[in-house]
Amino acid sequence: MTGPRRLAENWVHLGVGATAVLQPPFDGMEWYEAYGNRHAADGREGRLVSQHTFTEGWPSWEMHPLGDEVVICISGEMVLTQEFPGGRIEKTTLGAGDYAINAPGVWHIADVEEEATAIFITAGEGTQHRPR
Repeated sequence: MTGPRRLAENWVHLGVGATAVLQPPFDGMEWYEAYGNRHAADGREGRLVSQHTFTEGWPSWEMHPLGDEVVICISGEMVLTQEFPGGRIEKTTLGAGDYAINAPGVWHIADVEEEATAIFITAGEGTQHRPR
């Protein structure tokens, strides 16, 4: 290791065999496809650890069909909305130190009034998006 890294800039893939692999910088939505190709051998067991800062709500819903996603708010406040199979909706407010789990098949989106930063541990294989 050459020194500390910042998660907001250097995401990490957690893979089979207890590996942790530094990822290239995020450069747009096509990054996710390349990430999937880089780590396809890990299948549904792979996890992406990322950090994002938001100043507004997410532009689209997402859903991870093959595994849980952990959302850890580390600063600010965000309202996580989850839509469960069958249509039940739950809203959870996350503040610094709070976390929530998006179960497989649960559509989710977040709203932010001012600013919030969160760490995501995502089973991303097969992730789907839909318009807000």
